[in-house]
Amino acid sequence: MADTETVVAAGCLEKLKCYVTTRKGTILAAEILISLIILICYAVSFNGGYSGVAICEMVFAILFFVVFMMEMDKSIQAVNWVWSDLFRATIGAALYTITSLICVIRVTGDDALIAGGVFGLLAGILFAYDVYTIILVIKSNRQDTAAPTGGCFGYLSPRR
Repeated sequence: MADTETVVAAGCLEKLKCYVTTRKGTILAAEILISLIILICYAVSFNGGYSGVAICEMVFAILFFVVFMMEMDKSIQAVNWVWSDLFRATIGAALYTITSLICVIRVTGDDALIAGGVFGLLAGILFAYDVYTIILVIKSNRQDTAAPTGGCFGYLSPRR
């Protein structure tokens, strides 16, 4: 029984190592890390109410990281994972940008809140870059599955 657990753990660790080296894996790992940093900054500040955004975005980034790392997106076809990831990253970029601007503009002398706001602005840029890469993937998928130039069902085919 212990041998199978070791093999499963080694396989999972290998998948983790391989996935982190990909562009999407690196972006998701960076999103998780920066969300954790922001969460720590907001937690030690006097106003901890902004930590909800960091918690939610970190949990969603971890969820998508695990799904893509374990290649569950190929086996669970009920969810369109690319569009869900686009939705997640867009919401994350908007929420981090808005809350970070509020934290930075609100000068209260709370250094941890300002630091969280600065890291939040960086996270907004990172999430926006993730949106850009996802849009590139969607465009490349559309070009790969483009309809033939003859039209659908032959309605636009040239006359002979």
